[in-house]
Amino acid sequence: MRWKKVTLVGVGLLGGSLGLALRKRHLADSVVGFVRRAASVNECERSGVVDWATRDLGLAVEGAQLIVLCTPLGQMRALAERFLPKLSRGAIVTDVGSVKGEVVHGMEGLLRTSGAHFIGSHPMAGAEKTGVSAARSDLFNGAICVVTPTPASDRKALRRVEQLWRGVGARVIRLKPGMHDRLVSRSSHLPHVVAAGLSNFVLGPGQPRAQSALCANGFRDTTRIASGSPEMWRDIALANRGNLLEAIDRFVSGLEDFQSALRQGDNKSISRFFERAKRRRDTWTQQESSASPE
Repeated sequence: MRWKKVTLVGVGLLGGSLGLALRKRHLADSVVGFVRRAASVNECERSGVVDWATRDLGLAVEGAQLIVLCTPLGQMRALAERFLPKLSRGAIVTDVGSVKGEVVHGMEGLLRTSGAHFIGSHPMAGAEKTGVSAARSDLFNGAICVVTPTPASDRKALRRVEQLWRGVGARVIRLKPGMHDRLVSRSSHLPHVVAAGLSNFVLGPGQPRAQSALCANGFRDTTRIASGSPEMWRDIALANRGNLLEAIDRFVSGLEDFQSALRQGDNKSISRFFERAKRRRDTWTQQESSASPE
């Protein structure tokens, strides 16, 4: 399947990587990028992530078969309202956001008025690096991409969005928006909160000078994702607040159980804590390894 014109609204890590993948795999006649800064126009075109870029949102969207929102969650609604008059009837709009319930609910109704279709997407392929300079054409290879249709979703549009992500190498699964948000609150959003909390605690002011020197590979690996975009993660935390609060409550409860065992010097409980974690993670990595394409 080949698209005539694909518009990327926002060309950072995910948008840029999608543009590279589309162009490398010859999945679109034209890939256009909408950017906010004049310097970004030249950067995007020079790096080859798009055929051309513009700061004119209407021009970027006009005539596009597919529009992919690659901006922070808090910007999506306002941008969609701006490009709505330029949407072609039957155009498909998707996104790469990490929270789906709020986005899908709002965008479906908004786009329906113009005869366009919205299908929520979430490629699980982010990284701590941001910006178009970090874009990679193989970013989506073997990654899970969740699509989140609703009873109101157009079936043809859904199939085309799934073909889009399979075309750039992703493994597609379908989930209801609410289920997606509950699951990623634990596996994606909570880890970012934990990484940020560790960074704030261990690297905060008032620590001995030697503290940062003793932050070796374990600390580096555990806190890597704390270098992600603060704006993006603020929007994610607020948009998925209820699920994230529940995940934090359950996580803290587990830490309190460990704290109690440690305070009591409970050798068996402490051993079980680490053994269970190792067993569960080892099983998960083995399953992931067997499921990944060679």
